[in-house]
Amino acid sequence: MTKGGMESVELFTSEGKGRGLKAQKEFLPGDVIFAEPAYAAVVFDSLTHVICHTCFKRQERLHRCGQCKFAHYCDRTCQRAAWLEHKQECAALKRHGKAPSENIRLAARIMWRIEREGSGLAEGCLVSIDDLQNHVESFSEEEKKELRVDVESFLEFWPPQSQQFGIQFISHIFGVISCNGFTLSDQRGLQAVGVGIFPNLCQANHDCWPNCTVIFNNGNHEAVRSMFHTQMRIELRALSKISAGEELSVSYVDFLSLSEERRRQLRKQYYFDCTCEHCKKQIKDDLMLAVKAGESKPSAEAVKEVVQLSKDTLEKINKARMEGLYHEVVKLCRECLKKQEPVLGDTNIYLLRILSIASEVLSYLQMFEEAADYAKRMVDGYLKIYHPNNAQLGMAVMRAGVTHWHAGLIEAGHGLICKAYAILLITHGPSHPITKDLEVMRVQTEMELRMFQQNEFMYYRMREAALKNQKIQIMPEPSNETSPSLFHKKE
Repeated sequence: MTKGGMESVELFTSEGKGRGLKAQKEFLPGDVIFAEPAYAAVVFDSLTHVICHTCFKRQERLHRCGQCKFAHYCDRTCQRAAWLEHKQECAALKRHGKAPSENIRLAARIMWRIEREGSGLAEGCLVSIDDLQNHVESFSEEEKKELRVDVESFLEFWPPQSQQFGIQFISHIFGVISCNGFTLSDQRGLQAVGVGIFPNLCQANHDCWPNCTVIFNNGNHEAVRSMFHTQMRIELRALSKISAGEELSVSYVDFLSLSEERRRQLRKQYYFDCTCEHCKKQIKDDLMLAVKAGESKPSAEAVKEVVQLSKDTLEKINKARMEGLYHEVVKLCRECLKKQEPVLGDTNIYLLRILSIASEVLSYLQMFEEAADYAKRMVDGYLKIYHPNNAQLGMAVMRAGVTHWHAGLIEAGHGLICKAYAILLITHGPSHPITKDLEVMRVQTEMELRMFQQNEFMYYRMREAALKNQKIQIMPEPSNETSPSLFHKKE
């Protein structure tokens, strides 16, 4: 079964999984299998004033809707593009007096689209909103209580002149949002800024070692000529060679967890037991639990003690980061690493988590040499664990490369930036803003490397002079949030 814009994939019944998608033709790494605009999408409550409500880009100055005073846009182009979706929302916000939560706003946008178009197959969709899984019957008592609260809030917000829907259907829509809401990120791809519903993407089944990745593309409304404008969308991209007839899979969770932890997370959030090869055979678990090799192998008791210390330290680190106490975070990381290094292997996930935090926070504090050392060790571990074309691996390698450049380690920095560029060309594509920025960095570091190889002394003299004439580049403030996960689950 195919539908406009989706000719490359087929909807089928996957044994033990329900519906799934399979390829209609062969794909190579980096190929876009399909692109899909959101059926409906909203900005998170906490970011409504700093993120454009059309393209979900972070901007310093946004235009505010003059009617509801709630919606914000990059410019008139984004505002005009949003009007069909925002028109009824705008009136409802004015009538209600305040903006409801993101879940209520998203449900309302879905309902208004159904009111306009009906609940059948929308253009380019393989399945209707009616047919999406809601898993309401699997909800815990606490989740059912939250669902009732959401339904009541929705009914208070929903205008009396709009089409009225039954409680069962409204509950279905909230169940769909809970299980299938896709996380939208800003143009840097580092921060989750909203949530949307993409019916075709929902049909791709999970695998911890998938053959596809999903990238959010904010689109382009800035082109002078409208024919070059592109729509905000998700892109399903091939990570490896995919044969015609092969099932397409994506990973709903980050791979950097033990198989049992991933399975627990998938059961809790998506209500299924993962039966992929990596979970069944616990592939890579040995690396993620690695202990120091050699003659003086640590005892099981020593390993248990250090793992518990690592868990306790991560909790303390999260608290310190929430309070912005970054020097305290560095102190906790250094103390933990001293205990970990004689006991845990280079690929142990607890060591890698501390190395990741330490490198990020030290970069922010502009202690680049120490940050670069930790970043290199982190990347070396990641390369042994992650799929070679994993998007999160690519982003981590990119950050490590930039940190090395800041530390003046031009050879290592250029090498890491080139490695990151090769990964992101596949996962994000050449036109994505992140890939474009990385290409500029790659060209710059290549030029600097040639200069360094010709005359190391003169290179450092010129670099020092250039840096003195520039404002110090402040690294982004560390965030407690890891890279945005694929699907958004209401906490």
